Amino acid sequence: MKKSGLKREVPEMAKFKSFLQRKNIVFSAKRYGIDALGAMAQGLFASLLIGTIIDTIGSQLGIDFLVKFAAFAKNTYVVGAAMACAISYALEAPPLVLFSVITVGAATNELGGAGGPLAVLVMVVIATEVGKMVSKETKVDIIVTPFVTIFVGVGLATLIAPAIGVGAQYVGEFIMWATTLQPFLMGIIVSVVVGIALTLPISSAAICAAFGLTGLAGGAALAGCCAQMVGFAVMSFRENRWGGILSQGIGTSMLQMGNIVKNPKIWIPPIITSIITGPIATCVFKLEMNGAPIASGMGTCGLVGQIGVYTGWVSDVASGAKAGITAMDWIGLVMISFILPAVITWALGLFFRKIGWIKENDLKLD
Repeated sequence: MKKSGLKREVPEMAKFKSFLQRKNIVFSAKRYGIDALGAMAQGLFASLLIGTIIDTIGSQLGIDFLVKFAAFAKNTYVVGAAMACAISYALEAPPLVLFSVITVGAATNELGGAGGPLAVLVMVVIATEVGKMVSKETKVDIIVTPFVTIFVGVGLATLIAPAIGVGAQYVGEFIMWATTLQPFLMGIIVSVVVGIALTLPISSAAICAAFGLTGLAGGAALAGCCAQMVGFAVMSFRENRWGGILSQGIGTSMLQMGNIVKNPKIWIPPIITSIITGPIATCVFKLEMNGAPIASGMGTCGLVGQIGVYTGWVSDVASGAKAGITAMDWIGLVMISFILPAVITWALGLFFRKIGWIKENDLKLD
C-alpha cells in the first residue's frame, strides 16, 4: 500500500515542479534574498532617495517647484509602488502581475509604517508568485490575474504588514539604541556587517532601509560601506588605475566579488578598515545619518551616503535638533568617507602584498 501511494505522489510532485518551472517560480535564497532585495533598493532610490535629494536642492536654493516635485516622489504610496514594481520586475513577473503589485506595494508600505520596506518585500514576493501561478491560466486573464494578485497581496498585507513593520522597527530601534549605549562595540559590528553586505551580491542599502537604520548606527553603516568601496578602489589602483577608482569608489565594491572568491585574503584589509573607522565614526566624530535610511547603506555610491548625511543635517537644523552645521561635521564626514578608508586600506594592502597574501593581479577587474 505504501509503495503504491509513493508511486502516485512522485508523478504529482514532478507535475508540480514542472508547473513551477513553466511559471518561472524559483524558491531560492538568490532570487528572494539577492535579486528581490537588490531591486527593492533600486525602487527606493528611484522614489524616496531621489526625492530627498531633489527636496534638499530645492530647499537650499529656494526653488519651490523642486520641493513640490520631491513631495510626489517621497509620498508613502509612491515609494511603496516603486519598490513593488522593482521587486516584481526582478522576479520576472508577467505584465499584468507587474502592474497589479503597484496597489499591493502602495497599500503595504502604508500599513507597514516605519518598517514598510521590509513588509513590502515580503508581501510583494508572495503576491507576485501567486499572481504568476494564475497568469494566463484562464480565458479571462485580464480579470483573474489582477484580482488574485491584489486580493492576495493586500489581504495578507492587511493581516500581516503591520506586525512585520513593527518587528522591523523594533529591530532597527534596538540596533540604534545599542549603538548609542555602546558606540565603540556596536560601531564595529554595524560597520563590519553592513560593509560586508555591500560587497556581497545583496543590498546593504535595502537592509538599512528595511530596518530604518539612522542616527549613530547609520553613521557606522556608512563608515563600513565607505571602507569597502574606497578601500578596494585605492588598494587596487596598481591593477585598475583611475577606471577602478571610479567604478569601485563611486560605483560598487561588489565588482571585486569574483576576485574575493579566488583569494578571500584580499577582503581582509577593507574589513579591518571598517573595524577601525566604525568606532571612530561613532565615538570620535559622532557621525549620524539622519537622512533617508537607505543612504546609510550606499557608502560613496554616487555620493548618496554623503548627500544623505547632509540632508540629515539640514533637517535637524530646520527642526531645531541641531544648532548648525559645523566645520567638525564636515571634517568627520570627509575623514570617515574618504581619507581614513583610503589611507588605512592602502597601507594594509601594501603590507599584504609584501607578505604574499595579495599577489599581482589578484585585484584586477575584468
